[in-house]
Amino acid sequence: MSQMVDIPVNDIAPLVEVHDYSIYLFGGSIAMSIVVMLSFILFVLKKWRNRRISERKLAYKAFESINLSDPKHAAYRISELGRVFVHDNERTERAYHNLFERLEPYKYAPKVEPIDQETLGYYHLYLEIIDV
Repeated sequence: MSQMVDIPVNDIAPLVEVHDYSIYLFGGSIAMSIVVMLSFILFVLKKWRNRRISERKLAYKAFESINLSDPKHAAYRISELGRVFVHDNERTERAYHNLFERLEPYKYAPKVEPIDQETLGYYHLYLEIIDV
């Protein structure tokens, strides 16, 4: 055993300082995971929002499916739902006012005749003008 102590050790390198990057790697992985999770959440929210039916689409479907066999109720309903789309542009505003004026005789009389073809034409034109 005494022989081993006397042997000089020449092949062992001196201690080298090793930089510790583990805190940076940990912080970077946390930041990257937060970015990925936020991107995924925003993607899901965007898809969910596009799937929902907007208020305008609901109003358009109701406006499109008005029962024209009851002219008095239909005139009030067209006037009410038509206001949703009035401020889209100048053309829809003019079309709504023309339609509104044509519906006046059907609103305030106790008994009304069926809606004439010209007024129905204005109604269908207004339906075509609306951008949903």
